[in-house]
Amino acid sequence: MFKINDNYLKLPGSYLFSTIAKKVAAYGEAHPDAQIIRLGIGDVTQPLAPAIIDALHGAVDEMADAKTFHGYAPDLGYEFLRNAIAKNDYQDRGCDISADEIFVSDGAKCDSGNIQEIFSVDNKIAVCDPVYPVYVDTNVMAGRTGVYDPAAGTWSDVIYMPCTAENNFTPELPKETPDIIYLCFPNNPTGTTITKDQLQVWVDYANKVGAVIIYDAAYEAYISEEDVPHSVYECEGARTCAIELHSFSKNAGFTGTRLGYTVIPKDLKCGDVMLHSLWARRHGTKYNGAPYIIQKAGEAVYSEAGKAQLKEQVAYYMKNAKVIYEGLKEAGHTVFGGVNAPYIWLKTPDKMTSWEFFDYLLEKANVVGTPGSGFGPSGEGYFRLTAFGSYENTVAAIERIKHL
Repeated sequence: MFKINDNYLKLPGSYLFSTIAKKVAAYGEAHPDAQIIRLGIGDVTQPLAPAIIDALHGAVDEMADAKTFHGYAPDLGYEFLRNAIAKNDYQDRGCDISADEIFVSDGAKCDSGNIQEIFSVDNKIAVCDPVYPVYVDTNVMAGRTGVYDPAAGTWSDVIYMPCTAENNFTPELPKETPDIIYLCFPNNPTGTTITKDQLQVWVDYANKVGAVIIYDAAYEAYISEEDVPHSVYECEGARTCAIELHSFSKNAGFTGTRLGYTVIPKDLKCGDVMLHSLWARRHGTKYNGAPYIIQKAGEAVYSEAGKAQLKEQVAYYMKNAKVIYEGLKEAGHTVFGGVNAPYIWLKTPDKMTSWEFFDYLLEKANVVGTPGSGFGPSGEGYFRLTAFGSYENTVAAIERIKHL
């Protein structure tokens, strides 16, 4: 008889955002007149920029002509997009990354979950706590995390690096040596960042102990302060210890069109084996590439018009972040983030648990956020709001919260 991968049975409950969606749907059915404002999931609301739309239309027209039709994409992605990424996201920032070290995909979420496949199940992972759930859950599915402790909300074989108000929500080097270190800055969910010098400490540590850093840079477009790195490759020695994940979802609104990429330098090796080669083998075997029309749209992100239009779009969301941050402060809440990231991290009032505050906001203000405990045990007592709603809805939501 066939057998299943019983590691899936170890996962507690459903995926965080699926649980939230079910609770909100149930509330909506019971209260059909409620005007629910969603500031929970990190989904964008502004339309694709005109330069991107023009590129999409042009690419669709190409697909209608046999002379310019495109079928399967190259394994790593089209050269025109990889060259644009290498120049704009790396070389123009002084980072030594070439186009053939970039793997185009349909999004950073998929890559952050799939990247663990090229590593042995014996590797021990270290994660920030709180953390984006995909990092841990996909390692659970692979059988890498040990036994779950429901009371503590932790896995026996995962190294947790608490990020709390006491350490400014930045991780400290772990006492136990990890093999794989997940870092995300600007951070999801806390919205906090680290300086280039602080990131250099992690790069030096990884090289010293022989660990790999998986660096999620999905929100780098929202960085506004000096000395906050946009890429791990701004640090000396990162080519020998770091993999970087990027998304077009948050910087260019591709949540519905799907596009991202992963960078694996050829200097990153396990003994004589290049991780670049392993990921290339996995990519070529299991993935058929993002569509041509979407990759052409991605190229437009780096055009002069695209850059200008997306700068305005990022500013729109960061205006929302300021409304949320200042409004919550005005209402007496303790608030973090919202400066270099589209996420605001607040302490729940009156010693409410994260889910109690979720229910309270939904019922009393018809506003949806994300319970901090869904991101890990150190997230308990905190709550995440996103700046990706419309400006009008964001203002309305904060006014409702102020009147509670």
